[in-house]
Amino acid sequence: MCGIAGLLTASSAEQSAALLARVEAMGRCLAHRGPDSGDAWIDAAGGIALAHRRLAIVDLSPTGHQPMVSADGRFVVSYNGEIYNAAELRAELEAAGAGPFRGHSDTEVLVQGCSFWGVEGTARRLIGMFAFAAWDRRERQLSLVRDRLGIKPLYWGKFGSVLLFGSELKALRAAGGWAPELDRESVTAYLRLAYVLAPRTIYKSVYKLLPGHILTVAPGGEPRIAAFWSLAQVVAKGKQEPLNDLSDSEAIAHLEELLSDAVRRRLVADVPVGAFLSGGVDSSTVAALMQRVSDRPVHTFTIGFENAAYDEAPYARAVAEHLGTDHTEVYVSSERARSIIPELPRYYDEPFADVSQIPTMLVSGVAREKVAVALSGDGGDELFAGYTRYAFASRLWSRLSWMPRPVRSRLAEALQAVPPGALQALFACLPTSIRPFAAGDRLHKLARVLDLPDVDALYRALVSQWQNPAALTSVNEPPGPLDDPVAVGAPVDRVERMQFLDMLTYLPDDVLTKVDRASMAVGLEARVPILDHRVVELAWRLPARFKLRNGNGKWLLRQVLYRHVPKSLIERPKQGFAVPLEDWLRGPLREWAEDLLDPALLAADGLIDPGPVRMAWTEHLSGRRNNQYRLWVVLMLQAWRREAGL
Repeated sequence: MCGIAGLLTASSAEQSAALLARVEAMGRCLAHRGPDSGDAWIDAAGGIALAHRRLAIVDLSPTGHQPMVSADGRFVVSYNGEIYNAAELRAELEAAGAGPFRGHSDTEVLVQGCSFWGVEGTARRLIGMFAFAAWDRRERQLSLVRDRLGIKPLYWGKFGSVLLFGSELKALRAAGGWAPELDRESVTAYLRLAYVLAPRTIYKSVYKLLPGHILTVAPGGEPRIAAFWSLAQVVAKGKQEPLNDLSDSEAIAHLEELLSDAVRRRLVADVPVGAFLSGGVDSSTVAALMQRVSDRPVHTFTIGFENAAYDEAPYARAVAEHLGTDHTEVYVSSERARSIIPELPRYYDEPFADVSQIPTMLVSGVAREKVAVALSGDGGDELFAGYTRYAFASRLWSRLSWMPRPVRSRLAEALQAVPPGALQALFACLPTSIRPFAAGDRLHKLARVLDLPDVDALYRALVSQWQNPAALTSVNEPPGPLDDPVAVGAPVDRVERMQFLDMLTYLPDDVLTKVDRASMAVGLEARVPILDHRVVELAWRLPARFKLRNGNGKWLLRQVLYRHVPKSLIERPKQGFAVPLEDWLRGPLREWAEDLLDPALLAADGLIDPGPVRMAWTEHLSGRRNNQYRLWVVLMLQAWRREAGL
């Protein structure tokens, strides 16, 4: 895991010293991603400069340093990530006469592969997470490559004759030569989703390279972007070649075998490895399979909170005790959790408002004290239909689609007339184990979607923070996958379409961005075995009965877990990785929020209409509504703008 940056220019005016100074400045901005070492490589005649910051995980010796040149001198690579089938690829290269190899890093396998198979041929062979730049000295061509699921980030922008790229936006800003300008369409989209949807960024003319894509460009030329792996094609192939004949026992064994291999590969490192453990299905499955293939107790990490409604530490502790892991549990005070908030804009580099970024940063810091690599359970919800909104939306639409819209509208008005707290009180008589989490807020969200015309509109409403963000900005959103009814060509059911859209948008631009920034902020490499692309491809061939069964998601993943952990330790209502933001905004964060939500500040440059925001703030403070997430989106935008000076 590392940080990469660089630039390509067609200008002959940029001398070696100036080129080196620019790229070194880009690299210094990424020192947190690679605290162990940093270097740069330039070819002024070719107009290319590459920077690298290293977090040494495999081959800690100087033979693993980057940027790295291939043995034949043709390719130079700056690379961020891990290749989990590097040993097999190296053997294949050596058998074909490629090399010689100087060390045992996966970077060397990558650069030798580019020279032998070509950039795209190498990318297709990789099992892993990666974002890399490969300069072909013979063809004078730069390739930027991002892994299939978007686990590792890669940003780029072209300004005149100069192309800039890097692992984080701050590296592009450090290069200079362009004036950062807000993309107001991206702001509108952000207010809906709480993240900036790829390929856009918060800046005009700066982009995220989409997952599974390669950008190629020659000095002074126009970038060409093409996919080497497509989620839509994987879905289509899965529907064409479904595993309909699999029995339950066969499916469980097949998934366990593949997941075990994915986990085993991600334990390869020359530094200590551990795992995040919340006690939920995904992280418990990863920890269980880690412990199964390990000859010693694996390190597991969790954080707890004083507020019992948000504290998952007891569940994680029970799973850890059953598995026999070396478990670290740290209880974090509300003061410590809140102290993270001012740092968020600096690490996330553009507005980002998934509130679970706070506990993710905290648990990353706890893990880094003992390990340099931590496995995460991310991806299980998207692949195996674990989000409650999948079953909820499908059930809801089945039950409501027959009802005339005027009736649905009146029901929505009735629900919205009752404060969320009063609705929540209706469930107080239920035992904690089956009491819905945040039921009042969920019923209010239900009220907002009752009057929608179809299931696509229902999904869009469920993932939206502000239902009509253009009313705040007076600027329309850019078109994206959520607006395309045929974004996936294969015929899929309602739940599968929601899974597909989440994997295309929410997974890379929210979940994986959150984990990458939080872990790299402390120099920790996070690995995600459930998102091994082989597991992804298997999941899309599985019939729906292996995902949603009897109204419960992740059926197949749960069965794998129950081979290692008793069901009684896992079964509970889905809680999520959250903090008591609702109360914080009314209490210790009130002054901070009031400052950022000042009407004059909001109205100063006409970006946001303060009226709806102030109404939401007033409602929240009064307790009539819980507007925590809508307010958090605006607060993170304002905090980021203050940090970025925009």
